[in-house]
Amino acid sequence: MSSVVKEPEQKRSEVQKRKNQNVHPKQRKYFTLFLLLIVIILGTFFFYLGRIYTDAQKMTAKIYSSSNITKVRNTQTLLKEGKPISILLMGTDTGAVGRNFKGRTDTMIVLTLNPQEKKMTIVSLPRDALVAVTGFKQYYPSKLNSAYDYGGSGTAVKTVQNYLNIPIDFYATINMGGLENLVNAVGGITIKPLLTFSYDGHSFVKNKETQMDGSAALAYVRMRHSDPLGDYGRQERQRQVLTKVALNGSKLKSLMTEKFFKEIQKQLKTDISFNDMLLLALKYRVATHNMTSDHLQGDADLISGISFEAVPETEKQRITNLIRSSLNLEESTTGDTLSNSSSIDITQK
Repeated sequence: MSSVVKEPEQKRSEVQKRKNQNVHPKQRKYFTLFLLLIVIILGTFFFYLGRIYTDAQKMTAKIYSSSNITKVRNTQTLLKEGKPISILLMGTDTGAVGRNFKGRTDTMIVLTLNPQEKKMTIVSLPRDALVAVTGFKQYYPSKLNSAYDYGGSGTAVKTVQNYLNIPIDFYATINMGGLENLVNAVGGITIKPLLTFSYDGHSFVKNKETQMDGSAALAYVRMRHSDPLGDYGRQERQRQVLTKVALNGSKLKSLMTEKFFKEIQKQLKTDISFNDMLLLALKYRVATHNMTSDHLQGDADLISGISFEAVPETEKQRITNLIRSSLNLEESTTGDTLSNSSSIDITQK
């Protein structure tokens, strides 16, 4: 029995020996170099991956700023279960005069992400909308963009919630004055201008695909008086540019630059934590596949010599219905900032 078992083992040993003898030294050298190259590539990849993760943690810690309010919904549960969420995006334009995140918000956008329907909804709100700012009703009549100036992000969130009877889960404030550096940090953007005009040394042609650096992008979003739609037109252009910046910023090559991380830290404030961002990246990316864009339309109204945007109740209700539907909430009557009640209807469908 022992000789029967031993013979195959001897044969396998001889075969392996001949195979090793048939490998040319140069071939073994190339094979070793190939393995070394793979190790270097993988090592570099994981180094950058670890660096991105670490830098992202540091960046998030620096841009995180609590709204200091009690949220009407449990955001952690929403994110973990992949339920639709809302984010109030606000833009200040103060970088040019050296005042970061102060004053009124030139841009206010309600963004909803619905991963179940793979849909993103963006609604611009008129900055001059007539409201009573939550917590500052003594200053009525006020403009919607003054809410941030009166009490910061928390006051802005509560005012928008009460104005439209919608829950706001998170906020993010971007300094539009620093948009120039932010666009440059992501390598520029390519967009089709919504109208033809020249401003601040830059010219744009409607629907002509245009590569923009930071200077051009800033000029594109700042022009207002030559737009037939006035501030509504500027809001649409700002929304267009910010969307492109966000999409470019999601690219790995953009995130790998130290310049990008530094610019984000200077130009953005949000109450979205690092763990929240991980869940957003994991479960909500599909929501960006289909985008719906709209705006709340008001009518010019002069009160005590001050210009406001008075939004008809039917228009407010239309936008309330749109946002609530995108969040999978039951239909409900639009809000009223003069009401003594601050209860927000969060009934799920």
